[in-house]
Amino acid sequence: MKKVLALVSSVLLIAGTQAYAQTNVAGQPNIAVVNVQQVFQQSPKIAELNKKLQSQFKPRQDKLVAAQKDLQDELDKFKKESPTMNQKDRDALQRKIVDDQSSLSKDASAFQQDLAKEQGKIMKSVLAQLNDIISGIAKKDNYSLVLDSQAVIYANDSADITKDVSKEFDKK
Repeated sequence: MKKVLALVSSVLLIAGTQAYAQTNVAGQPNIAVVNVQQVFQQSPKIAELNKKLQSQFKPRQDKLVAAQKDLQDELDKFKKESPTMNQKDRDALQRKIVDDQSSLSKDASAFQQDLAKEQGKIMKSVLAQLNDIISGIAKKDNYSLVLDSQAVIYANDSADITKDVSKEFDKK
């Protein structure tokens, strides 16, 4: 976490230095803000990517839910019937329950890792595309610095390029 903060601080420091190197006619840096979270929340493209991801992982999720239900049924059966079972059957059912719990835990962990990996790939691609769009708008409109609006306490509405970024992002 400290490395990430240090990297972000370094990038902002470099960007800030470059911002003062590129100034508008009045001698002030030309600064814009963009609400990246708003772009993500309102983008049909992001909604489509989420839907695609859900459909891709839905079969595995359904299998996990079914396995969890089966395990719960086995546990209920064990609680209900264990007092009347002979020791051999009780031990066999306990081993089966333990094995099923272990298998379910392993499968759930693999599912979570695969899902996180796929989400990471998609997010990396989306962020790269968004960065290109923001950079393009900044160069076209001669902005020397573009900040995420959530990191800014106040910005004039004329400095907000969120709508432009959103339009351009949804086009691609």
